[in-house]
Amino acid sequence: MSVLKRLFLIPLLVVSYFPLFSQTPTVGLIQHDSGSLDDGYILFAPLASTETYLIDKCGHQVHSWTSAYRPGLAVYLLPDGNLLRTANTNNSYFNGSGGGGKIEKIDWNSNVIWSFSVSDSLRCQHHDIEPLSNGNILLIAWELKTPQEATDAGRNPALIGTNLWSEALFEIQPVGTDSAIIVWEWHVWDHLVQEFDAAKDNYDVVANRPELANLNFKASTEQDWLHFNSVNYNASLDQILISNHNFNEIWIIDHSTTSSEAASHSGGNSGKGGDILWRWGNALAYKHGTINDKKLFQQHSAFWIADSLPHGNDIIIFNNGNLRQPTEYSSVDIIAAQNDQNGNYPGTLPYSPTSAYWSYTDIVPENFYAKNVSGAQQLPNGNVLICDGFYGVFFEIDSNKNTVWKYINPVASYIYSQGSTTLIQTNAFRCTYYPASYSGFSGHALVAGLPIELNPYPDSCSLFTANTETIQTIGFSIFPNPAENSVSIEGYGFERPFEIELFDISGRKLMPTTHSQEFSIADLQPGLYFVRVSDDKKDCIKRLIKK
Repeated sequence: MSVLKRLFLIPLLVVSYFPLFSQTPTVGLIQHDSGSLDDGYILFAPLASTETYLIDKCGHQVHSWTSAYRPGLAVYLLPDGNLLRTANTNNSYFNGSGGGGKIEKIDWNSNVIWSFSVSDSLRCQHHDIEPLSNGNILLIAWELKTPQEATDAGRNPALIGTNLWSEALFEIQPVGTDSAIIVWEWHVWDHLVQEFDAAKDNYDVVANRPELANLNFKASTEQDWLHFNSVNYNASLDQILISNHNFNEIWIIDHSTTSSEAASHSGGNSGKGGDILWRWGNALAYKHGTINDKKLFQQHSAFWIADSLPHGNDIIIFNNGNLRQPTEYSSVDIIAAQNDQNGNYPGTLPYSPTSAYWSYTDIVPENFYAKNVSGAQQLPNGNVLICDGFYGVFFEIDSNKNTVWKYINPVASYIYSQGSTTLIQTNAFRCTYYPASYSGFSGHALVAGLPIELNPYPDSCSLFTANTETIQTIGFSIFPNPAENSVSIEGYGFERPFEIELFDISGRKLMPTTHSQEFSIADLQPGLYFVRVSDDKKDCIKRLIKK
């Protein structure tokens, strides 16, 4: 069994603790039940902060990284332990939501060891990136198109405002500390169709060309007419999955092409160059089906599920639910996109499937509604981790769709105190689970510190150890707590005799290791202390209040 091992190291902090055990938390850890996958950590980057956090499932801060920038928007922990983080450089030419402009690689000690800007008057990185196994990085970028360029491509002039932003994908190879080489690129502008201007080369019947993007879809002068918000790579297929927010669709394109083939309609494993191989969510975008066939509603975070996980090779999507009828609500959907041995997606139009085969909504659907950002992740034990990014709420559901863990981000541009009831700007793009066995943690002290929020309530949270087959509960009770003279320890899930240790908040050990389940604290000063119970394989830490 894979077991979560934590080093007990408490930073020197001056914190006010209040022995109000009946109080209900408003930020940080809200719920933690048996069935939560605790053998790992959660990574997230609050959108209003320059910090990136790693927490355990008890809501304790394990690590953090500091940047000079707010995220723009994605963040990943790499297998080598470095943080790959987008940065919002506030590009005034591309001021849409999700703007970034820079990518940073940050080491465990918050040193920037590589950075690269994709931000000028003609293009700007935004939303998401994808680290590849060869060390390269896939990124999404807006590209500026002037009104003349848009008209020349067949855009209806009535749908052109100041400018038009198209989308591109770039695969870059980091070089040195501040450079990169573009090794592959793909541009939507090379794959357009339109029915407005018959004099243009890309004029055709939109319904006959589903492999192309309708340049005049959506009667709006909005500059950001596509608004890609996630990118994901499938190495076994050598294909890329894109979330197209404004078309209410997800697309798959071929990555096996050269850049010149990606600009054409032939080449690559599919033989279709850079054309859209498959699309799903809104058949009206290529003039098929009806409004009743619409499945996606300004979605985010479309990802292939790893083959080794439940629902492997299928696609998980956070379906935000904007303009969903008759009421707006969010869902997490899993769909199967069936391809042949050549990586093509045969079948009749509109593209299959007809619906998601797995979906999560709240019992009262309207109670779960994230207007923007957000994501979901399939976990190894069958649970699903969900990020309601609009409110900064992270929660985990089990295979029966019951919530077993819930955490509310306490960080905006400042950190909220426990008990705060009005939370503003606690948004997060996504949260990501990394197992304790992840190679990125190798060689690093995983510090189980205090919660992120200020003035945290004392808690009695104990971690559960788990693998994909079994869940074993470990923990212990302290009685009484708060205590004045002596305490008794009752452990469960440990091999006996287990060891008991007592520490102050600086991590200083206050008594010899003991096997006795009752010990005196009469000589201690009133305040906060930590009790650790462990055997050869497991450990658990709880807070003790001395009155």
